[in-house]
Amino acid sequence: MRTDNGKVRGVIVSIYFIMVVLALVLATVFSAFKDLTDNAYKTFAVISVAFVLVFIIFYLVSKYFEYDSDGVKVVVENRGLLLSDRFNYREKRVEFYKKDLLGFKFNDYLVYKSLKLKLRSSNGKSKNCVFNVTLVQKKKRKYIRKSLNKMLRENRKNSDNQ
Repeated sequence: MRTDNGKVRGVIVSIYFIMVVLALVLATVFSAFKDLTDNAYKTFAVISVAFVLVFIIFYLVSKYFEYDSDGVKVVVENRGLLLSDRFNYREKRVEFYKKDLLGFKFNDYLVYKSLKLKLRSSNGKSKNCVFNVTLVQKKKRKYIRKSLNKMLRENRKNSDNQ
């Protein structure tokens, strides 16, 4: 099974565009803040800090996710949505054999969703890999869960037969 969240890119670019336009509008109507409070600079600082926090949250949450389990190996990849075609930044990629999957867990926080994979490393120990799946549709996360559960069942069946 192969899936990704590539269609979300346009939405994120639109949100960034709206945020930039909103920042420009706020900067041009700075004089209007003096009517709200006696200290317009404090009001502008509070609004600016809130804007920067929202921008940082969007930056951290907006990641491209790809899952491919078609072959003998499974490939799971996260990378940044913006500028990822030109620059290879914020990339996290793991390739593993299906038999090396020991477990997985989807975590759902308030504004962040993650997939934690527990894999057997080459030296026999286990390692954890965490991927951002916030922008992956619920339906696709369900398919990924089914695929990973199938791999775990196969691994248990194979270990019982040995």
